[in-house]
Amino acid sequence: MRVYFDEAFYRVYAADPAADAGRMEAIVAAIEPEAAFETFAPATETDILRAHTRAHIDLVHDMGVYDMAALAAGGAIQAAICGLTEPAFALIRPPGHHASADSCWGFCYFNNMAVALLRLKAEGSINRAMILDFDLHFGDGNVNILGGNPWATILNPEASDADDYVALVERTLANASFDIIGVSAGFDNHRDDWGGLLATEDYEAMGSMVRKAAERNQAGCFGILEGGYNHAVLGRNVRAFLRGMGGEAE
Repeated sequence: MRVYFDEAFYRVYAADPAADAGRMEAIVAAIEPEAAFETFAPATETDILRAHTRAHIDLVHDMGVYDMAALAAGGAIQAAICGLTEPAFALIRPPGHHASADSCWGFCYFNNMAVALLRLKAEGSINRAMILDFDLHFGDGNVNILGGNPWATILNPEASDADDYVALVERTLANASFDIIGVSAGFDNHRDDWGGLLATEDYEAMGSMVRKAAERNQAGCFGILEGGYNHAVLGRNVRAFLRGMGGEAE
């Protein structure tokens, strides 16, 4: 699978778990034998302004993380473009699903998913999009920016039982209609991460559901890294999801 990554993401750019040293290295080590790594350019200001206000962009500049955040958004754009024709993944940070048009929190600065999908929409590449956000935390930024659009459908699954959680994803995707499905792929709901709920196999299963739903709709699919903070399990969880979405697991 094509994976959009830049070695700049190895840099520790902030004092938060998403920016920890070793986090990206753990993922790269796990997926490197199976991934085709691709380079990309940062998102342009025009791209970012579709999702965010000028005042918010100025704030991110003032926080000293604009270059890294714009690079992450650029990776999301390229994964989405590639996803129109084949599954793709943006191995990027900072994450983005807690970034709204004029505010951000939760280790996020720009909303990578919104920037990517709004670029596709502006170019006329899609009419309808589905967003699956299986991060532990509710993707309020995705909802705040994209949720009011009739062309975007968002699923933030919630359940106290892993089987119920995965079944909810399966039911929803089985009935969804879209031109592309983007996954806000946070892995912090794993049994050995903050959420303590999902097994590694559940990420593989959800990846497979995404691919099958895309095939049924004759649509595209892509994923974007969000959370996931236990480096000991993060790499294999990402690998499981990519195998499912890419069809390698079957």
